[in-house]
Amino acid sequence: MTTVNKLVQVAGVIDAAEADMIIGEGADWLGFALRLPSGKDDIPEQDAANIIKGLRAPHAGVLISYLTDAAEISDFCTELGVVAVQLHGDVETGQLRLLKELRPDLFVLKSLVVKEDNAEELLRLVDETHPFVDMYITDTFDPKTGAKGATGLTHDWNVSAELVRRSPKPLMMAGGLNPDNVYDAIVAVKPAAVDAHTGLEGADGRKDRTKVATFVAEARRAFDAIG
Repeated sequence: MTTVNKLVQVAGVIDAAEADMIIGEGADWLGFALRLPSGKDDIPEQDAANIIKGLRAPHAGVLISYLTDAAEISDFCTELGVVAVQLHGDVETGQLRLLKELRPDLFVLKSLVVKEDNAEELLRLVDETHPFVDMYITDTFDPKTGAKGATGLTHDWNVSAELVRRSPKPLMMAGGLNPDNVYDAIVAVKPAAVDAHTGLEGADGRKDRTKVATFVAEARRAFDAIG
């Protein structure tokens, strides 16, 4: 894995052309959301695997997964050829520990989904799980749909900032980030990395080149500003 500082991830890649464009505009990691609870994946698994195999360090493909069983997660990561997995399901601490035992080579990101009033719960989760996690990712809960990611909604950045201060592991910030707010978000929260998905899409549902380029540039500018 590349260094996990000042890192920019773009999630929800839908095909090889989009992946090439995102990398070309300077993003570091590509996120592939697969086997979603809705059954509506952005990309076929084999297409994702082909893109991932073609990436060269420091670029990497990340599986965004709602699976909760360590063995199942490990097997799927092997199939795809990913070096990192972002866990958005309610994975028990015992399964996180088992995943680390099964796959010490795998870079594990664990989601911290911010709701209206669950900051204390998230802080406790960090205390409990950090030995088995390489990075956390904050995201926003949508109370209307129950979605835990790709909601396009921001959350209280004070919660993310508090999690950054509490966590012994680095934190990636996500949740409603776009080219207009990513600079302010990084300055406020001081994360090690940022991720965007719906905030970079055009009306056609594809990532917009200008939005991706601006997002990456604004993120880099903010990371430089916070040192």
